[in-house]
Amino acid sequence: MEGNSAHQIKSICVFCGSNPGKNAKFVEAANNLGKVLAKRKIHLVYGGSSLGLMGCVSTAAHVGGSQVLGIIPTALAERNFVGKMVGEELRVPTMQDRISKMLDNSDAFIALPSGIGTLEEIFQIAFWAQLNIHHKPIGLLNVDGFFNNLLSFLDQAGEENFIPHSAR
Repeated sequence: MEGNSAHQIKSICVFCGSNPGKNAKFVEAANNLGKVLAKRKIHLVYGGSSLGLMGCVSTAAHVGGSQVLGIIPTALAERNFVGKMVGEELRVPTMQDRISKMLDNSDAFIALPSGIGTLEEIFQIAFWAQLNIHHKPIGLLNVDGFFNNLLSFLDQAGEENFIPHSAR
């Protein structure tokens, strides 16, 4: 989905999981993304875990000098499902508050390969763009073709007039 990229992107929200997956290319991509954000002096906003791909991207960004903001529901933080976070932590009451704060604190969004939580987040952000709640760029980092089937589904949904082609 395209957004208003006329302004400079100062912060990017990265949606990804607290699991590394089984393909080493996913970890490599998360590390590289964190390094690129740091090199370009772009702040990272993410889900607040130090585990899995979230840990990779946040550590790489933080070590490279980026500001890192982890936004996490209090219940997850208190149950220690997330490990020790790097950077700044913002605790919020609910998952819905989390996604709203991610929207407020980010100029663009990227999803890395992951599971249901990541899909829910990127689809909610895409849906809000479709409703003109925001006009921020959204992208999928399609590592090793991970999102190919999802992109085919979105193409099919567009062909069937369930979503506008601009949402693809």
